[in-house]
Amino acid sequence: MAPVKVKKICCIGAGYVGGPTCAVIALKCPQIQVTIVDLNQARIDAWNSPDFDLPIYEPGLVDVVKASRGRNLFFSTDVDKAIQEAELIFVSVNTPTKKTGVGAGFGADLHYVESATRRIAAVAQNSKIVVEKSTVPCRTAESMRTILEANCKPGCRFDILSNPEFLAEGTAIQDLFSPDRVLIGSLQTQEGKDACGALASVYANWVPNGRILTVGLWSSELSKLAANAMLAQRISSINALSAICEATGANIDEVSHAVGYDSRVGSKFLRASVGFGGSCFQKDILNLVYLSESLHLPEVAAYWRQVVELNEYQKSRFSKTVVDTLFNTITGKHITVLGFAFKADTGDTRESPAISLIRDFLAERAYVTIYDPKVDAEQIWQDLAEANPNLPLELIKKQVTLAPSALEACKNKEAVVIATEWKEFKEIDWQVVYDNMTKPAFVFDGRLILDAEKLRKIGFRVKVIGRGSQ
Repeated sequence: MAPVKVKKICCIGAGYVGGPTCAVIALKCPQIQVTIVDLNQARIDAWNSPDFDLPIYEPGLVDVVKASRGRNLFFSTDVDKAIQEAELIFVSVNTPTKKTGVGAGFGADLHYVESATRRIAAVAQNSKIVVEKSTVPCRTAESMRTILEANCKPGCRFDILSNPEFLAEGTAIQDLFSPDRVLIGSLQTQEGKDACGALASVYANWVPNGRILTVGLWSSELSKLAANAMLAQRISSINALSAICEATGANIDEVSHAVGYDSRVGSKFLRASVGFGGSCFQKDILNLVYLSESLHLPEVAAYWRQVVELNEYQKSRFSKTVVDTLFNTITGKHITVLGFAFKADTGDTRESPAISLIRDFLAERAYVTIYDPKVDAEQIWQDLAEANPNLPLELIKKQVTLAPSALEACKNKEAVVIATEWKEFKEIDWQVVYDNMTKPAFVFDGRLILDAEKLRKIGFRVKVIGRGSQ
């Protein structure tokens, strides 16, 4: 296949990865037509909404879409037309952890990847470059290539590339504007290298050549899992130390600050919290566990499994701290949870620690009031129903209330739990909160964002993750 000059790009999947990534490509490459397609009509309607009420909250995303939509950026449910017209196709569909069958609870569900691949093979009339953008197990590209080659039309050729995303929700647009690296994996054949060069030329419109890394196909696929696993490992490591700090009276902020000064370690991802969440970390580590077991490497599998187990321990340990501090029972007590998204500056709730905390509080028969500035009510009820399968939603709604503001959420409550590090929670008028709470009033900071001494002077009893009792 001769080197391709990319003029039209199709992205299958309008979610957290495909939407922002291809919107930025459209912004930075005005000469390329970018069409993002999805079978979910409501999602596409939201991307096309006149008031830019997008289906994803990400700082800066609205400005990117405003600058390009209708010029060279389009959102559509016409998947076939977009496939036919594009020279390069991103496959950016969901790859959740399997819930049933072989590998349930660990392996990735590749149903959507396979469906998209089969659709490309059925529709394409000429040769295409197909790019894995979803996070997938190592050697998924081989399966995709087998499907494409077995079903392609005469004269069609498909080259498969791996181009994993390394975006952090909340800073995704900045990550796309100025990435640490763009990783492109290809077969080390001439055709594979030519396809790699075609995709690299797209990114070269704004990414310095030194940050565009080209590697083998399998190395690229594994690098994504490895990067997320090692970042999650750092979080679980500092969270494990936070438990020791609480038991000894040490301060996890001081410990992480001192450790982070070591140039061999660095300061990033050394902030203790109630636990990590999101769509990637747990899923990718479990995928790595499953891969290790499939390769008959049980010790390696056990090592990575412990990262996830420690994260679950951190969440349950924090909820137990709330119960123990509130005189060993929260039955019938009213608790506010501030934050439902898994982190600040996103509306994503996947694997959010808040869900686990609230599940534990409901099991103790507490009443919970929730406030989050970006997560809508429908998403909260859906997540709580999934987390409490033995509890009918109508019963959950008898124990859980959704509040329109942080101040309203805290009125007449015994305790406030910080579950997400939204900036506005730092700026609440905590004197007003205290005046309107049941006494004694407790605050549990699971994100290390509050001035504990200031709160104690107001009158609060404060528990901060990773800090021993005063």
